Amino acid sequence: MKKTFVLGLLLLAGCAAAPPRNPADICAIFTEKDDWYEGVRQAELKWGLPIPVQMAIIRHESDFVEDARPPKVRFLGIPLWHPTSAYGYGQVLDGTWELYTERSGNAGGDRDDLADVADFLGWYAHQSQNRLGVSKRDAYNLYLAYHEGWGGWQRRSYLSKPWLMNIARKVAATAQTYERQLYRCRPDREAAAD
Repeated sequence: MKKTFVLGLLLLAGCAAAPPRNPADICAIFTEKDDWYEGVRQAELKWGLPIPVQMAIIRHESDFVEDARPPKVRFLGIPLWHPTSAYGYGQVLDGTWELYTERSGNAGGDRDDLADVADFLGWYAHQSQNRLGVSKRDAYNLYLAYHEGWGGWQRRSYLSKPWLMNIARKVAATAQTYERQLYRCRPDREAAAD
């Protein structure tokens, strides 16, 4: 019985997809995770959010861990609960995900599915552009709007959070790096997608 239980736990642990081995190189990511490219490409075509911006946000939100959650609050070293409902590749809150699934038509979407999260990011960026005037190529401000929400971005709540502006700068730098890298390997990706 004990062996069966342990085997079952090992099988369940093996179900979670491992993050890419080289998250700093978008071409290596798409070579290793060849189904990811199609998901982010579809989101780019549908919403106009560039692939490098999508992947930079996902990298900095979850480091490509599909079931990522914020660390639990601890009391006397004992883990108690997660401080928010953020979950998955995009660390999307329950309420924000519900709004997306209601308004986007992706009712069956999952926060631990990279293609669904890419579609969510495209939808969110589209809403941010319409509501706030933030360009879909502006990874810095898109990330700030993503983290703070549309109202928070309008109130400029991020100005009191230097750590957040630092992360937004890193997201923008990662998006630029990914864009240069994708230029190198995108023709191969496009040929494979056809």
